[in-house]
Amino acid sequence: MKCVIGGAHLRVFGRAIHAMARISDEFLFDPIEKGLALRSVNSSRSAYACVFFSSMFFQHYRWTVGAQPCQKEKQLSLPCKLIIKSVLPVFRCVNVLERNVEKCSIYTNINDHHITFQLLCKHGVVKTYNLAFQECDPLQAVFAKHMCPNVLKVHSRLLADIMVHFPTSQEEITLSVTPMKVCFKSYTEEDTDFSKTMLTEIQLNPDEFDYFQVGVDSEVTFCLKELRGLLAFSDTTSAPVSIHFDVSGRPIAFSIEDMVLEANFILATLSEVEKETPSQQPPRSAQRQESTAAVTAKKPPNTEPVKHACPLPKRATGSVPEASRKGQTGTEGRAVAEAEHCAALEGQAAASRYQEVRKLLVALELSWCYQEFHSFVFGAVSRTEEAALSQTFHSLAAASDSEDFGTAQSSPV
Repeated sequence: MKCVIGGAHLRVFGRAIHAMARISDEFLFDPIEKGLALRSVNSSRSAYACVFFSSMFFQHYRWTVGAQPCQKEKQLSLPCKLIIKSVLPVFRCVNVLERNVEKCSIYTNINDHHITFQLLCKHGVVKTYNLAFQECDPLQAVFAKHMCPNVLKVHSRLLADIMVHFPTSQEEITLSVTPMKVCFKSYTEEDTDFSKTMLTEIQLNPDEFDYFQVGVDSEVTFCLKELRGLLAFSDTTSAPVSIHFDVSGRPIAFSIEDMVLEANFILATLSEVEKETPSQQPPRSAQRQESTAAVTAKKPPNTEPVKHACPLPKRATGSVPEASRKGQTGTEGRAVAEAEHCAALEGQAAASRYQEVRKLLVALELSWCYQEFHSFVFGAVSRTEEAALSQTFHSLAAASDSEDFGTAQSSPV
């Protein structure tokens, strides 16, 4: 791949790199046949940005390479991933670059996995930057902005003037719309001390927008950091900014369309769970994950899906629940049934042995007590008396088999 950017368009390309830096620490360099796309997505998948430069944006654009003139051109194994900190020094000050750089050449070397940025400056000065890259799969946001019921189109300068009133420490803002007005206001947590916090609220009329469509009243809250990057980029194009959004919890899209470029920034919004009382709210990390689930990144068709490393929680080990036993079939189900049957038989055998031992102990205790009593009262026992005692012993042992031994009747001596 090789492309050449003229000095007039170098400022726009540099602003796009700076806008990517507000999304993530790395971005994707994705050349295709129609032009060059820069993509970036943050680690939590809550913000996605894509800036596409048409082939007409460049003085020269070629996305395929050929080893020799006699060979057919082949597509380069791109896109590739670049660290944003290594690219920012090339476009550190875009205003100075526009004045001092005549053109910028970007080309790749597939042999050593490097992208070369070469700046041809005035007075014959040439600056060359060789940056290592990593091959990766392309990503794109799963979001159809044309399905959103609310669409606002406003000039980028007006939107930038509105954001100036919010302090730099403001992390999130809320956009609420009705058919009568549009309101931008600061978003704060419920436990915030409002006496020490500056709250900003700006209301606009529908006639201040180039295009105004409100299909449903909604109030969405999103991060301000990524929006500031888009506004800084839109200032170089002077193109209007289109805002597509739905109810809270659904993503909001900020897009810019020009003759030679197109930019889309898709941000997650807070869900309704955030507005519950603190006692009913789950942990904030879980709330943010739920509200950002609508913004994901995936590969285009005809490619394998993106695999995300998401460790699952370990499940506690224990006995199989009764509901799961009913669903077991085959060898596993028979094994469980046999184990339960054996446990039941062992329980019955233990109970039977316990009853036999109990009977024996009761009988021995009665026999010993009777012999001691008779010897103490009558002295030695004769043969006739011994037979009577034996008969009495058997009657007492039979009485001990009943549930309540106290109800058995003993024959008198």
